[in-house]
Amino acid sequence: MSVQENVTIANLPSYLSLGFIRRGKEKADARRQVEALSIRATGIGQAVQTLSGGNQQKVLIARWLLRQPDVFVISEPTRGIDVGAKAEIYRIMREVTAAGKAILMISSELPEVIGMSDRIMVMRAGRVEGIVDQHGAAGAFPGERRATEEQVMSLAVGHAYSIRAAAQAHAAQGDAP
Repeated sequence: MSVQENVTIANLPSYLSLGFIRRGKEKADARRQVEALSIRATGIGQAVQTLSGGNQQKVLIARWLLRQPDVFVISEPTRGIDVGAKAEIYRIMREVTAAGKAILMISSELPEVIGMSDRIMVMRAGRVEGIVDQHGAAGAFPGERRATEEQVMSLAVGHAYSIRAAAQAHAAQGDAP
């Protein structure tokens, strides 16, 4: 399907009038979203499958932004896209939250989770193992304002593993870490 159809499909009822699609409104909304999200396409008629991975991701985000929900659930928002496209997706996500909307991001990219989250919930075996608040509230390690990979991984593996302690133990034994 085209960029236009992909951007507007989740909002289709708003384009219907007496059973017909109001194409002018649909085109205007699609163009506005393409411009707002800097989607690189030859036009709104271009097939989404011909776009880069990052632009395909932005088309999906545009679809749901058009619906104007209060909470977005985004799973693996930057999987398989280049660094420049990742930066653009992060910019869009920051704009969404700055507008007072919430994002529930599911990601296997630990640096992405730490860099983009205010609060991190770590699950293991289908259960919540812990929550790390990025701003020093309950759940954060004392004196730290940002989560570390060590904190999150300790929760994910189910025990308090310390990279520093492991390195010290290896050094004491004369082993290389």
